[in-house]
Amino acid sequence: MASKLGNNLIRNVFSQIHNRFLQSSATLSSTSPLPNSVTSSSSFTVQFLVNSCGLPLKSALSVSGEFQLDETNPQKPQSVLQLLKSHHFSDTQVAKLIVKYPKILYVNVKNNLQPKLEYFVENGFAGELLPQIIVSNPTVILRSLDSQIKPCVEFLRSFLHSNDKIATAILRTRWLFDFNLNGMVRTNVDFLMKEGVPSHGIGKLISSGKGLFYNHETMIYAVNAVKNLGLEPNAPMFVHALKVMISMSASTWEKKIGFMKSMGWNEEDISKAFNRFPYYLAFSEAKLKNALHFYSNIMKLETKSVVANPVLLGLSIEKRILPRYNVLNVLESKKLIESKIRHLVISEKDFKEKYVDQYIPKVPGLLEMYLGSKESKKIDA
Repeated sequence: MASKLGNNLIRNVFSQIHNRFLQSSATLSSTSPLPNSVTSSSSFTVQFLVNSCGLPLKSALSVSGEFQLDETNPQKPQSVLQLLKSHHFSDTQVAKLIVKYPKILYVNVKNNLQPKLEYFVENGFAGELLPQIIVSNPTVILRSLDSQIKPCVEFLRSFLHSNDKIATAILRTRWLFDFNLNGMVRTNVDFLMKEGVPSHGIGKLISSGKGLFYNHETMIYAVNAVKNLGLEPNAPMFVHALKVMISMSASTWEKKIGFMKSMGWNEEDISKAFNRFPYYLAFSEAKLKNALHFYSNIMKLETKSVVANPVLLGLSIEKRILPRYNVLNVLESKKLIESKIRHLVISEKDFKEKYVDQYIPKVPGLLEMYLGSKESKKIDA
């Protein structure tokens, strides 16, 4: 009898525990039940992340492995969510933000999160810009509003002017708020201004994501190297050349120069092309070799023609140049046009309208040839 009563008691206890667990989990999707490995201490965190924050169950489980919410104080994370939603964070943005930085759910709303969000809004970063900035760099919440966030935004505004450009710079350089802008960055800015680089040029360097964040010795080397190639600091292409130069070590630069010489270019060719389109020297040797092979051996262009139009080296041979080359060849052979290099660099829309659609009635199969050649395999160099 005692044994029977003991068994009944045990069954009742387990039944109560089971019912309580089912009640606490009732709001979870029936198709995504909590796995057996989830302990009772983490079940609240998982449920909150799924039901209130919109995280998929898998992400919620991953986050809960490193971060636990206090079941006795759900108001704090709830107030964070309410503040984010009031600033137009979408459900997707909220979920992404919490996956990246779950501790935001315990940030002090009144003294920390709210003043920072309000500062951004007051300075024009409303609507979609604010969520984009915070989601891209959640640790901005950890930065001091007065000593880091405000000085950073003011610095960016002095060169970039518009909120869209400032937001772009922040999105490209997610550690921007971590930097001491009065240190190395300010030293580089002062040096560039002294050299004659206009403020809009410095703005382009900031927007590029890395331009001003190299050590000062590297900046001095890069500026002098670009000047030695014949570009003055106030020239429109100077900043672009500087971005390429500053991203390469001296040894990498020398190797790239040596490669171009091995392809038949002399120093004057390399310099002239660099001054017109600096980015070509940032391309891989394989890409350059493939392009130079096509222009020299297939199109029979002279080196001076490519040097005069170095942007050609940046265009995809397979997807852009070869289809156009085939079309232009046919039209020229029928004496309908005189093919020119500029036909290769105009926009896709303009090329199709002027050199494909217009001549379809006169050249049956032209469109099919154009579209078919766009699927051509890579040309062997």
